[in-house]
Amino acid sequence: MKGSIRVSAKTLDDAITEALIQLGVTSDKLEYEVIEKGSAGFLGIGMKQAVIEAWRKEEKEPEPDIKEIIKEEMSLKPEEENVKKDPVQPKKEKKEKAPAAEKKEKPVKEKPVKEKVEKEETADSTPAPVKEKQELAKVEEQTIKAVEEFVQDTLKAMNMAVEITSSIDEDGALCIDMKGEHMGILIGKRGQTLDALQYLANRVANKHQDGYVRVKLDTENYRARREETLKHLAKNIAHKVKRNRRPVALEPMNPYERRIIHSALQSDPYVTTHSEGEEPYRKVVVTLKK
Repeated sequence: MKGSIRVSAKTLDDAITEALIQLGVTSDKLEYEVIEKGSAGFLGIGMKQAVIEAWRKEEKEPEPDIKEIIKEEMSLKPEEENVKKDPVQPKKEKKEKAPAAEKKEKPVKEKPVKEKVEKEETADSTPAPVKEKQELAKVEEQTIKAVEEFVQDTLKAMNMAVEITSSIDEDGALCIDMKGEHMGILIGKRGQTLDALQYLANRVANKHQDGYVRVKLDTENYRARREETLKHLAKNIAHKVKRNRRPVALEPMNPYERRIIHSALQSDPYVTTHSEGEEPYRKVVVTLKK
């Protein structure tokens, strides 16, 4: 037995007591096996000591909860405090914050897209791709060249040899697809590295021409695969909320990914979604409809 000790004493009781002292445990947490019961002999002749093999009682760990394992894999955190709070409060805060955010973003060049993202982050919102098409400016050749050079220089600094392909999608956005080895490094954890590079590429593009230009960076079809993963995750969370009747908060996501979750569940008659927190820790919370 791992961690066991062998103890000998005049009597069995003495041996047990000595084992308790050496292991530093109470009697209810001790297990032992009698090796030799011991014998007093006759007038001390032929006396044999009692010998035991003793060890700490193993505390059985509870069997792993499959639900908890799934929850950990999905990085989900049930929000106990939301049950106690009035669910109307977050909605009121959101309504009060929305106008303020719109006012602050008026002078900003990226205002139309940001406003659209915030509207689509509610469960009741409907994506409006037509509006986005009208707001995007035609991508000029100098902008494409500037973005390609920026991406190439950045990846070169990362010691990555990447092949770049540029195209304009149906929405009028500049799409940059990258191919090469070890692209997982470029994607990063949950696409964070790719998103950061995309943000910088957007800043570069909008410095080279008037009107708003949107840049999308992708590699190994990651965007489409991530979207399918998020839609599947949204359905699983909705099922969990219906079963447990408790709200569930997802891991923090960027506006684009939060919008995917909202859109995936907006037609579900039993659950609703809303966003909580401040960037970059803003997250989607799925709750049961009353």
